[in-house]
Amino acid sequence: MPTRISLELSDDGEVWLVRDEETGVATEGETRQHALEMLDDAVAAYNGAGHEPTEQELREVGIDPEQNTSGSLEDSKIFE
Repeated sequence: MPTRISLELSDDGEVWLVRDEETGVATEGETRQHALEMLDDAVAAYNGAGHEPTEQELREVGIDPEQNTSGSLEDSKIFE
């Protein structure tokens, strides 16, 4: 089934706005290609893509796994 999206240049002409019509997920990018790539990532995240982060991955983004109060590792995802 084809994917329906809307893609338009912002009023100020600075960014491209893109929205997946099925999921309602929306994002933006500096170019059309970048906006479409960002939408692919956002829709994948919406659909639960990714994997449970390792303690090392959490440390690399500045999160101390021992002090993590935002949720368990099972509640976190790092998206590929």
